Amino acid sequence: MIEIRAACSPGEVRIAVTDQDTLLDVGIWRPGRPDGLDDWHIARVQTVAPALGGAFVTLYDGESGFLSSRDTLVQGQSVSVRVSRSAQNGKGLRFRKAEEPPQDSNNTSRLIARGSTPLEELADRYPDAPLHIDDPGIAARLSARLRPRLQRCQRAFDSTQESEFEELGSETADLGLLTASFFPTPALIAIDLDSNANPDFKGNIASFPALSQQIQLRNLSGTLLIDPAGVKTRKRPALVSFLRDAMALDPLKPQVLGTTPSGLLEVIRPRKRPPLHELLSSPHGRALAALRTILREERKGRVLTASIPLIRALESDPDALNDFIFRRAAPIELVLNPNAAPESWSLS
Repeated sequence: MIEIRAACSPGEVRIAVTDQDTLLDVGIWRPGRPDGLDDWHIARVQTVAPALGGAFVTLYDGESGFLSSRDTLVQGQSVSVRVSRSAQNGKGLRFRKAEEPPQDSNNTSRLIARGSTPLEELADRYPDAPLHIDDPGIAARLSARLRPRLQRCQRAFDSTQESEFEELGSETADLGLLTASFFPTPALIAIDLDSNANPDFKGNIASFPALSQQIQLRNLSGTLLIDPAGVKTRKRPALVSFLRDAMALDPLKPQVLGTTPSGLLEVIRPRKRPPLHELLSSPHGRALAALRTILREERKGRVLTASIPLIRALESDPDALNDFIFRRAAPIELVLNPNAAPESWSLS
């Protein structure tokens, strides 16, 4: 039976879609700092860039991004837009033109409506799955159409699910016959397949479904270059159709383009939400993980001393701090240590 399990902690909802013991899909929703995908805005044109096929626009909060449009745009003009790609990989938001708000002549930059949350997106993707949620506050924020599927629980993730979720942030994944190593760069993501045994053509094919599942779970997107294990360059084009079949059920519909001259399998997967490794390893992700650790281990202390990036991330998410204080029933003081390592924090 397919289930959607939402484990809630201060500032974060980790979502796992499971079928018995199999992990089918995951997501992260941060209510205090949403990724903005499909949000509807009135934005202001900042710089027109005809050579790039659009313009840079600015939102009400000062955040900016690129709007792809063939329309004639003028600096200072107000435009109705939706977010087509969340900020990620060091790149800003991407927008598409949106319909004008009905009966609205207000040209002030503002947010008109939020897009679907990651939890709502997964609920729509698996329409028959019940929603197990362990926080009444988050449950109350669900849209009315999802509430009939809601099932309250004491703890959404067991220890196995906690471990599986954390492993998705690692640099490697066990595919059965092969191991995949992931190397994200600003331009692309390289994936190296390897084995301690003697990998062959069939071994790569057998590993493709598990590789495709890892790519989906980790939400790896953009250009993916896959280096098969133990297959000569001249034989690698024959792997393309098998990889294409393995990725056919991916909801983002990636394109398996073929092989590069050096024999790497090239895949283009649309960028939408940020990849999982980026969410987990960002200062915001590490700061929320620290709050979760303090609660889970019932650590004592009222002074949280941390690096500049972690303190700044917590200060930018007051909803997470307020939730943390409420759950702990004790105040917390944030102290910045400018000499601390970026990931460093302590409680005293």
